[in-house]
Amino acid sequence: MKYTEPMFKAEELSGKTILVTGGGTGLGKSMTKYFMQLGANVIIASRKQDVLDGTAKELTEETGGKILAVACDVRKPLEVESLIAKGVETFGEINGLVNNAAGNFISPTERLSPKAFDVIVDIVLKGSYNCSLLMGQYWIKNKIKGTVLNIVTTYSWTGSGYVVPSAVSKAGVLTMTRSLAAEWAKYGIRTNAIAPGPFPTTGAFSRLFPEGLKEKIDPLKRIPLKRYGEHQELSNLAGYLMSEFSAYVNGEVVTIDGGEWLYGAGEFTGLDAVPPEMWDHIEKEVRGKNKK
Repeated sequence: MKYTEPMFKAEELSGKTILVTGGGTGLGKSMTKYFMQLGANVIIASRKQDVLDGTAKELTEETGGKILAVACDVRKPLEVESLIAKGVETFGEINGLVNNAAGNFISPTERLSPKAFDVIVDIVLKGSYNCSLLMGQYWIKNKIKGTVLNIVTTYSWTGSGYVVPSAVSKAGVLTMTRSLAAEWAKYGIRTNAIAPGPFPTTGAFSRLFPEGLKEKIDPLKRIPLKRYGEHQELSNLAGYLMSEFSAYVNGEVVTIDGGEWLYGAGEFTGLDAVPPEMWDHIEKEVRGKNKK
């Protein structure tokens, strides 16, 4: 078995219906495909109906599963209400929510307008709490046990320059994850999160690491495992957290980044750049000073 292969291969999500925001592309599409392979019905949502329809057709042909594609702007509560209603009408009930819709770009913060800041905060934070709140109300009213999975980032708790709107938004989603896990568990609603490191996609990844910048700042140099994440690895984790195998996992944030954020936090990890032959010289220098 390899990390590029599915972890589960049966019907671990059979009988469940999962709503995935931002499900038409990137990691959302990869998670959707795996959920369908595991027997789940999936509702995918984003603002572009043509993209959703293409993904729905492709994944139906690949998996033989059932999928509903609904155009929805998660920033608008009325559209989210309509999305949930269409999902319930089609599949009977909804059991899971993956808050994956996001937006991000790199920029010195002083170059941003308030409107540019709002664009990211509204999609990431407002979109996540709109979907979580309305799904939670639906679950509580109908006494359905639900599962929420939020896709955050490793800088949700450390912060990061040059992506401040995203950092602010993801930190809010992280806090919401833990807060709802404590409050809504009594209703049978679990809330967890995944904090991915670099997982290349044609959309977000290319905006964060354009070719010119990638030549100057190689993301691989910050990852101890010296490789990017494979979409199946993240999908395996998402499948587990949405399944009954994780029934006692609540309020947890799982980092999957090859050790990137820990490597960056270490004061001396930059010593990787020291060639092996220099360490003999450094050792002699250190020993000499210790004898004085």
